[in-house]
Amino acid sequence: MNTAITVPEDLWEGDGEGVITAWLVDDGAEVHQGDLVAEVMVEKAQYEIEAPVSGVLTIARQEDEVVAKGTPIASLEA
Repeated sequence: MNTAITVPEDLWEGDGEGVITAWLVDDGAEVHQGDLVAEVMVEKAQYEIEAPVSGVLTIARQEDEVVAKGTPIASLEA
């Protein structure tokens, strides 16, 4: 089963966009539900993105890419 990792709709207030500043795990790595996988910077605030389920990570968006709320940035294959 494939599960998307998206930028949560409630991560920050307003409609501003964020920038992926870091991937905390490598593409193809196995992660567990709740593991921190990425960091997103929005207006001088750093937010952490967690894995919603366990699986193998496939990164879809690279560091320094601009992302909006709800944007899929990676997927997990269980």
